[in-house]
Amino acid sequence: MAAVALGITGGIGAYKSVEVARRLQQAGHQVTAVMTESACRFVGPLTFEAITRRPVVTDQFAPGANADIEHVALASGTDLLVVAPATANMIGKLANGIADDFLSSLYLATRAPVLVAPAMNSNMLAHEAVQRNLATLTRRGVHLVEPGEGYLACGWIGKGRLAEPAEIVAAAEELLHPAGSLAGRSLLVTAGPTYEDVDPVRYLGNRSTGRMGFAVAAEALARGASVRLVAGPTELEPPAGAEVTRVRSAREMHGAVMARVAGVDAVVMAAAVADYAPAGGAHPAKMPKGADLTLSLSRTPDILAELGERRAGAAVPVLIGFAAETSDLVARARRKLEAKRLDLVVANDVSRPDRGFAVETNAATLVSAAGTQDVPLGPKRVLAAALLDRVEALIAAAADTRQKQVR
Repeated sequence: MAAVALGITGGIGAYKSVEVARRLQQAGHQVTAVMTESACRFVGPLTFEAITRRPVVTDQFAPGANADIEHVALASGTDLLVVAPATANMIGKLANGIADDFLSSLYLATRAPVLVAPAMNSNMLAHEAVQRNLATLTRRGVHLVEPGEGYLACGWIGKGRLAEPAEIVAAAEELLHPAGSLAGRSLLVTAGPTYEDVDPVRYLGNRSTGRMGFAVAAEALARGASVRLVAGPTELEPPAGAEVTRVRSAREMHGAVMARVAGVDAVVMAAAVADYAPAGGAHPAKMPKGADLTLSLSRTPDILAELGERRAGAAVPVLIGFAAETSDLVARARRKLEAKRLDLVVANDVSRPDRGFAVETNAATLVSAAGTQDVPLGPKRVLAAALLDRVEALIAAAADTRQKQVR
């Protein structure tokens, strides 16, 4: 977990900063919002306080703020400063060393990496003064997230809109994890539910949203891995940088995984894949409502079991399964581990309202042949980090095994 200072300046793109703060917080980072006076005209400080669960800095001269020289104290404890949106005015201040508010003072005081996401009118962005200031910041080592193109708040169409929150957070993660402990490794991750169509209107599904799988994919990307992400139906935006394949049914997920598993170092099956689907497939027309409806169901392909069988005792790919249970967590996870010949099973109690499906937090027990490891309740990205620590160790052990076999 890192300490991130999020600077928000006075532009219409400030509303996107709320999502930036939320995504950073979900990733397990401690976020402190620093708002300029103009930013408070676009978004209320209370919004950021609710997201970050921390006081929002809005005034350099607030009573008591100077007791600890707050901008210096925050600067010394910050791992990354993100300014999003960065207006032409703030960019000019940062480039020229003007420190007349908390955010610009914080920039001068910190020695942490700085990430700036410009947002402004197209002509302002293209102006020589703004381009010169951006070039100055770049030479100084400040990292930029290029603005996007499209409709601007002023009514123009062109370059200047704030980059999407996912892009900003992905850039932040790259700065926070520059080494890449999984650099050169490839992971296949599944996420979300599957929907098994009954007819053109109805389907069988489950409560999975894809949050856990997306958290695993995001953490793997932050560690430098290349990620093949197979996602079932979900409204969530996948992490930037993943190679995403969208599927709907268990059979489609099976086909997508088998087509993409070659050459990967590990498979993390976080998806909640349906165990049963209507026998014979979906009815071609809507089934009329009448008395009781009886459906005949058949088993869907067991993706993990097939992967375990294909591996046939080899060390790679490392296979990770998930066990969403409501009782006997560890015992059921251990049976799954052995029956499907897996390396690790993540067991979580989905009967609890603060973990499992459709929430942003989770807790789990990691079950392997060597024993168990409890991961306490926290953001799903924190569980993803604990899981990938184990995956890294398993990949390293697999590499050692291969080397011994070669000798």
